[in-house]
Amino acid sequence: MENVILKTDFPDFPCVKRGKVRDIYDLGNALLLIATDRISAFDVVLPDGIPGKGKVLTQISIYWFKQVEDIIKNHIVATTVNDFPEKIHKYADVLEGRSMIVKKARPIPVECVVRGYLSGSSWKEYKQKGIVCGISLPQGLVESNRLNEPMFTPSTKEEKGHDVNITYDEVRNIVGDDLAVKLKEKSLKIYLKARDIAENKGIIIADTKFEFGLYNGELIVIDELLTPDSSRFWSIKDYVPGRGQDSYDKQIVRDYLLTLDWDQTYPGPSLPDEIIKKAAMRYREILSILTGQEK
Repeated sequence: MENVILKTDFPDFPCVKRGKVRDIYDLGNALLLIATDRISAFDVVLPDGIPGKGKVLTQISIYWFKQVEDIIKNHIVATTVNDFPEKIHKYADVLEGRSMIVKKARPIPVECVVRGYLSGSSWKEYKQKGIVCGISLPQGLVESNRLNEPMFTPSTKEEKGHDVNITYDEVRNIVGDDLAVKLKEKSLKIYLKARDIAENKGIIIADTKFEFGLYNGELIVIDELLTPDSSRFWSIKDYVPGRGQDSYDKQIVRDYLLTLDWDQTYPGPSLPDEIIKKAAMRYREILSILTGQEK
């Protein structure tokens, strides 16, 4: 099993942000975006990483960015170290496969979530109120139900803690009417195209979240795209409405943590080797199914 990259440190250029998974460096006219192998659960970054996870996220994102180029432009400048600035080449052993050079876009302060199925927080809200993000749904739906039409269910972007679901009207108040319309339209178009592609490979995209930015006044899609960290992927052959589904993501880690006497606050507990190996295998599996790449 390969080495785990939990943190990067390049003294040649400044690190401008460390997220739960990604480290971002300022290259002057562009950014270096690196997906580490860090894993978070219940909004806590755990002390152990999942080997190869960052590479899986990066390669899946690159695949989807290309698939939806006809719908919206993206932030990618380069995806292989040979195409990076020469001053970065000496870090190729760390960067190859898990990094991109990206445009310096101005992020839109809204998470653009699209749901095609009733799961997670949307199922919880539906059970309590019969609505999701202000949208009324038919009575009698069960967990994991496919929705008649995918829903745009935006949320806030929180640096710490959980994002908070908001209504479309609240999005309009945050970004303005014109941009709100574009965010909703592009989100739904990306989801519908990706859903069809994934279903042909035996995968359901239950829900996903997109991040957008403005670059030279134009709306583009940024960050990651349709990865197991930003989406819920289910197997079509195993899909049964009325219960939770087995996901191609870090659910293995979450399930293990729920067996512990842990209050879901920092610091998180260490993971056993068996759980780390199972999670790594799950990430590699969805990479192979979606893109045909073996990791």
